[in-house]
Amino acid sequence: MKIITIPEKVLLQKAKPVKVFDTKLRKIVNDMKVALNACTDPIGVGLAAPQVGLPLRIFLIKPTAKSEIQVFINPEVVSVDNTRPAKNKQEADDEPLEGCLSIPKIWGPVERAYKITLSWSDVKGKRYTKVFEGFEAVIIQHEYDHLDGVLFTHRSAEQKAILYEEKGKKLYEMTL
Repeated sequence: MKIITIPEKVLLQKAKPVKVFDTKLRKIVNDMKVALNACTDPIGVGLAAPQVGLPLRIFLIKPTAKSEIQVFINPEVVSVDNTRPAKNKQEADDEPLEGCLSIPKIWGPVERAYKITLSWSDVKGKRYTKVFEGFEAVIIQHEYDHLDGVLFTHRSAEQKAILYEEKGKKLYEMTL
């Protein structure tokens, strides 16, 4: 399974719900896991089905190298909470930049909710609801956006943030 990049149209389209939970779905999910684990430059922390050319409401997250991959099928945002723990000055100055496997070498800040409650199905169709916070919540919001055809660069533009292009090991401000 190959990760596609912009300007592929499927990346900008709303994905369709999964209707059948069968061996074909399990194969898609397993192939997506292989594709996510294969991402090393940069290391992938999430992957949505549209990023592999499939207009389906499926995404995976893997927040750390040692994390087990979590699978989300037909996810629905139940609630978002922007209340975040107080940051010290160093943390406030070190706002992380988002990147995307489908938009190589481009990075930018995106304000995301700190906490999100999500409902989703597993590969057998069983429903779950859970609260995620911090980095996991950010990844989930990024991947969920993919299911609606929204890229992180759209969010950065909405928030009037600066995008950066990676050249070598340095980041340079992009001019549009």
